[in-house]
Order: sequence, then structure tokens, then C-alpha cells
Amino acid sequence: MKKTPPSLPDLQARVDAWINQWDEGYFSPLSNLARLTEELGELARAINHLHGDKPPKSTEGKGNPAEELADMLFVILALANSLDIDLDEALNQVFKKYDVRDAGRFTPRSP
Repeated sequence: MKKTPPSLPDLQARVDAWINQWDEGYFSPLSNLARLTEELGELARAINHLHGDKPPKSTEGKGNPAEELADMLFVILALANSLDIDLDEALNQVFKKYDVRDAGRFTPRSP
């Protein structure tokens, strides 16, 4: 039986519970932005090692894009929580924007 993936609200709640178990709580939005930038760099390095022209140094591994994407998702969820953003609603608004902006821009896939 296929497992149902968690919803964005579920993921935001899971990150909130994990962060709130510590006295320090949430990092500031600016610190989380710095963390997100750092994780993006790590993702870029891993993808470049696997699919690009720059092989890893002999002293480093190839990296793991899945792990780096998960790190980024965690930070995005934490940043949204710290800014009191409902990512489910925000993503719905983005799709509405894309539906209008990109209507007729791309060729629909044939069934």
C-alpha cells in the first residue's frame, strides 16, 4: 500500500515541534536565510560533482542531492514558521499566479 505523503501543514508542524524542543527556539529569519544559502551551495556542489564538469576533490565525497534538498526544505519550513507564513496557502497562490501568467506560454502535453 502506498504511503500518503505529509501535507505542508503537517511538515510545518513537525519542524515546529522539533525546533520547540530546544530552549534556543527558532533562529532569526536572517540567520535562516544564511542557512538556506549555505544549503543551496552544498546542493550546487553535489549536483556539479554528479552531473557537471567539476569532479570532487580526492578528499571529499560526491555529496548527496537528496540530503541537501531535505536540508533546504527543513530550513524553508523553519523560515516560514518563524515568519508566520502558511506555506500551503502561499503555494496555492503561486499556482494561481502561474496559471494566469503562463497560460498559453507552454505547449500542453498530449494525453
